[in-house]
Amino acid sequence: MNYMEELSAIAKEHGGIIDTKTATDRGISKAMLSKLCKNEKIHRIVKGQYILPDDMQDELLSISRRSDRIIFSHETALFLHGISDRTPFEHTITAPSDCVPSAAIKAECKVYYIKPELFEMGKSTLATPAGNMVPVYDLERTICDIIRSRNKLGTETFLAALKMYATNPKKNLNKLNSYATQLRIANVLRQYLEVLL
Repeated sequence: MNYMEELSAIAKEHGGIIDTKTATDRGISKAMLSKLCKNEKIHRIVKGQYILPDDMQDELLSISRRSDRIIFSHETALFLHGISDRTPFEHTITAPSDCVPSAAIKAECKVYYIKPELFEMGKSTLATPAGNMVPVYDLERTICDIIRSRNKLGTETFLAALKMYATNPKKNLNKLNSYATQLRIANVLRQYLEVLL
């Protein structure tokens, strides 16, 4: 077996990321991955994930692959929706309150928690700058999250996001209002929208 050919195929199929489970399913042992890493044929990005030396790491894809119980939210969601022109200094995710993300995720991301029954509300997928699809909240859920966390965000980010949403031709005010009601921020939302719309 040509290990590098197989690993290249895995990387191509999985957005550049080779995870240990996929490699072992294809007959490449953990010991072999370790050896290839020592010989700098592949690079380890976090436990259980590798990339080929010439590939650029897609951070967002790497983070999203570590748990199926996280969704990109807040500043990262704004960035992915094109509502913020600044790449977030630290990625933001939301997890259900009954889930504890790994230490690796916590070290790289700001984590918000939500009741499990509200976790999936507004979940969608968007492409990262590298073109890989990752879970992210839709625009309306993101705006609600930003209003809920406005004290932690910084006024500039918060107001810029609301202004850009208000002028966005794709905005869905009915959906926004429905989410705001479920998240119990309908009154706060109304105050901001009266100023902006």
